[in-house]
Amino acid sequence: MRRRTFLIGGGAVLLAGAGAVVYTRRKISGGPHRRPPGMPIGPFGADSTAEEVTAGLDLKGKTALVTGGTSGLGRETARVLALRGAHVLVTGRTLDKAKAACADLPGRTTPIELELERWDTLVAAADLVRTLGMPLDMLVCNAGIMALPALEQVNGIEKQFAVNHLGHFILVNRLLPQVKAAPQGRVVAVSSLGYRWAPPSGIEFDNLAGTRGYEPNKMYGQSKLANGLMTLELARRLGAEASAATANSVHPGVINTELGRHYPVWKRAAGKLIGWTFMKSVPQGAATTCYVATAPALARTSGCYFEDCNPVVPAPGKHMDDAALAERLWTVSEGLVKEYLA
Repeated sequence: MRRRTFLIGGGAVLLAGAGAVVYTRRKISGGPHRRPPGMPIGPFGADSTAEEVTAGLDLKGKTALVTGGTSGLGRETARVLALRGAHVLVTGRTLDKAKAACADLPGRTTPIELELERWDTLVAAADLVRTLGMPLDMLVCNAGIMALPALEQVNGIEKQFAVNHLGHFILVNRLLPQVKAAPQGRVVAVSSLGYRWAPPSGIEFDNLAGTRGYEPNKMYGQSKLANGLMTLELARRLGAEASAATANSVHPGVINTELGRHYPVWKRAAGKLIGWTFMKSVPQGAATTCYVATAPALARTSGCYFEDCNPVVPAPGKHMDDAALAERLWTVSEGLVKEYLA
């Protein structure tokens, strides 16, 4: 048990989606995958790369927006979508960072300043996208923060929830008309297997400020659960209005990126030392996101949670498929950020 705990901690140091149980890079879900009935199962898996899952696709004429596209998984996602011909809107915390990222990417890209903890920048970014006058075929909610060692708040809300969930909630709502205007728009939220770390109730609506019993991983897990629940409720809403748009969430895997920069030095060092035994590469980590954003076979797949490029049934009792909780979260989120919604 001590060794398993070490692997979990070391792996979580540098992951884009924290696994509750980590055995190897190919098996990170704590057990065999259970597939939701009736959902298309593709030929790709844990070892597939973003280039492999998009091979042969022509995305010319399509537009994608990728948050956090300046580094790590976001950069690789933006690179591969641009490589396949899409016009990629790359967001960064500053315009200079976004411009620098775009300068190194192939194809057509546009830099946009967007800081998820500064909600006014979300409004400005969405307004800018609207002025471009084009549908948004892919909206990839990739950026995020993880496991802040001490409580921080944004507008009175615990920061991981405010950034990872509410920031993207604002952006998705403001850009939803552009997504629905595309022939088959897709919203893809980068969640995490760390949703299993969320509180027993799933979302602590009476503790969104985080002042009661703050634990870094628990609050990260709550924010990643919220990412998944947002797409679950959005999928329901889109279906109710017979929209062709879809919404899904993904766990990218355990990857060596800067997401775990807030972990102690010894954990980061351990991750670098033994990470090769179970971590994915960045190209592998971006594969599930790129697959869900582009695969023709998934044109009608919505409200699902993906791992290793395929839909899976979430862990029982961990709320990722709790429709009632998803609806409540949507309503509460609207109230929290109403002045920033269109």
